[in-house]
Amino acid sequence: MTSAELSVAFFLQMFFILAACRAVGWVARRCGQPQVIGEMIAGVLIGPSLLGLFWPGAQQFVFPPESLKTLYVFAQLGIGLYMFLVGVEFDTELFRSRMRSAFSVSLAGILVPFVIGTALALWLVKVPGLFSEKTRTFEAILFLGAAIAITAFPVLARIVHDRGLAGTALGTLVLAAGAINDAAAWCVFAVVLASFGGGTVVAVKAFAGGIGYALLMVLAGRKLLAPFGRAAEAERTISPGLLGVVLMLLMLAAWAMDAAGIHAVFGGFLLGAAMPRGLLARELKRQLEPLAVVFLLPMFFTFSGLNTRLDMVASPGLLLIAGVVLAASIVAKAVACWAAARLAGEDNRTAMAVGALMNARGVMELIILNIGLQKGIIQPALFSVMVLMAVVTTLMASPLFEWVYGKKARAAGELDALSSKA
Repeated sequence: MTSAELSVAFFLQMFFILAACRAVGWVARRCGQPQVIGEMIAGVLIGPSLLGLFWPGAQQFVFPPESLKTLYVFAQLGIGLYMFLVGVEFDTELFRSRMRSAFSVSLAGILVPFVIGTALALWLVKVPGLFSEKTRTFEAILFLGAAIAITAFPVLARIVHDRGLAGTALGTLVLAAGAINDAAAWCVFAVVLASFGGGTVVAVKAFAGGIGYALLMVLAGRKLLAPFGRAAEAERTISPGLLGVVLMLLMLAAWAMDAAGIHAVFGGFLLGAAMPRGLLARELKRQLEPLAVVFLLPMFFTFSGLNTRLDMVASPGLLLIAGVVLAASIVAKAVACWAAARLAGEDNRTAMAVGALMNARGVMELIILNIGLQKGIIQPALFSVMVLMAVVTTLMASPLFEWVYGKKARAAGELDALSSKA
């Protein structure tokens, strides 16, 4: 396709993406699900799983394969900007008070999935058509462990935002645990890629780059960025020049994490967490959030749906494998994270909420699966099984959270309000 044809295709794609996300998101909210779940489902509906199945010509016309690279770039921009804003809202002081719980939950969310992933890999690596013939057993173990351990960090952040939990003790705990959990999972996945032919340099870059950037932001980020906060306070607003510099830093941070082999979302999140609080943080959120949430973010949540074929999980054998993988994944994340939160001293309701939210895999899972398929680690059948697990666990997160925490929290709030009036 020529540049002009790509431009025309992009505008039409954005119309369909925004329309589908608004429509399906409205239905999702009516069913008690957050907007982000609707956006994920919208991507599947307008991809080959539904639109491509019944109207393949129309699907290929709107989303020709050559145009998806352009869509991918804007999708990464959207998720990077959104996670930067999540970091801006992240309460670092509250995180310090919940650090023990966050590390306990993230550690359990890594170790238990790898134990269960080992058992699954020893079984599935012997089943024809799931792993590539070139994939060795220890690579299958590491891959499945990382895939089961991953948490849908962007989805988690969106649920926390939509439920009004940003800045609360629970919201801070799950975001911190999710960030630590996913960073570790991506480092393990980098080891898989290195052993599968990427070379040792892939793993070294991931570990050194990720840890180095995190230490820079945690130890020196606030001090280095403090002049931006003072400039905003002096001008009582964010000037175009200051906003431009902040966005340049965001692009640099996203590039650094992508280049290291982690993911752009961590670059944006850690930069946002290091930003000075006060007027600067409030203005960044006010000016950038509508563009990120309404326009750019839907591209990220629909992009993976355009590459997903859920109809491949059709045979009884694959359905059985999918059921076992789903059950094992839920135990590995939801139950393990609940138990870790309880052992760290959290009350049962908070611990259950943590388990419900950490169990969501979402698009971060789809990213790992797409890379695994592209690199030849797994085959389409296992890809489809894991995608089904990712969709189901993400759909579970919001209603399960509402059941174990949301209704009780509102009831407690109403009781408090009645008590204060009495």
